[in-house]
Amino acid sequence: MARDAAERPYAEVIGNPIKHSKSPLIHGFWLEKLGIAADYRATQVAPDDLAAFIAQRRADPLWRGCNVTIPHKVAMLDLVDDPGDVRDSIGAMNTVVRREDGSVFGTNTDAAGFYAPIADLDLAGAPVAIVGAGGAARAVLFALSRLDVGKVTILNRSPLKAAALLGRLGLKGEALPLNARLPETKLLVNTSALGMEGQPPLDLDLLPLPPEAVVYDIVYAPLHTPLLDAAEARGLETIDGLEMLVGQAAAAFELFFGQPAPREHDGELRERLIG
Repeated sequence: MARDAAERPYAEVIGNPIKHSKSPLIHGFWLEKLGIAADYRATQVAPDDLAAFIAQRRADPLWRGCNVTIPHKVAMLDLVDDPGDVRDSIGAMNTVVRREDGSVFGTNTDAAGFYAPIADLDLAGAPVAIVGAGGAARAVLFALSRLDVGKVTILNRSPLKAAALLGRLGLKGEALPLNARLPETKLLVNTSALGMEGQPPLDLDLLPLPPEAVVYDIVYAPLHTPLLDAAEARGLETIDGLEMLVGQAAAAFELFFGQPAPREHDGELRERLIG
């Protein structure tokens, strides 16, 4: 007999706001494909309620964990165990897992999710540019620091914050204000919320980018952001936010539910996400 919904294990995604999240569709799709009797939800959690939320979920044996999005990725570091020393490496958590004994630990699957679609791109010694200096930027920069990239330029509202991030990860480069001219770069990554539904657009002049540049926008709502539209208009290669979203979700799914995500169905999943 199928378990009643109130008795099934569950995981969720938390953030503020959260209604735009496609994580329930992704995890629900995989649960359905694998025949796992479990649920995946979206829960809005305000910053002031985060500690109470974790305390409540920690006591729930049906809770398997949560994905963490804006604005909780850094605050989560102070609320759960950190066995992988995420605090001193990436400095942000996007996945929290409850162990059977009720203890809770955090990790970060964003770095692996970001890297997957650029694995074949030769970035050794190449200049890269990043927009934003929040939790997602930390994961992206951590991944880039392992690729032996060249000069890293961060454009951010607070160049001081961005400069500190470069120093923390041992990357050579510079921090500039958001309205600065883009440098000539092989990879441009938007890690900010600019361009997301309900947020201001990301207004960048892509003229300085060479023809071989790749433009990667981790925003996925909308999927076709003005930044990607502008890049495509110039004939540049683009990577949309679904690539990183599905990649990081797959790593989290196995932590929550104990089975690898069925990635052989990625084509069908993408059609659902776009539809």
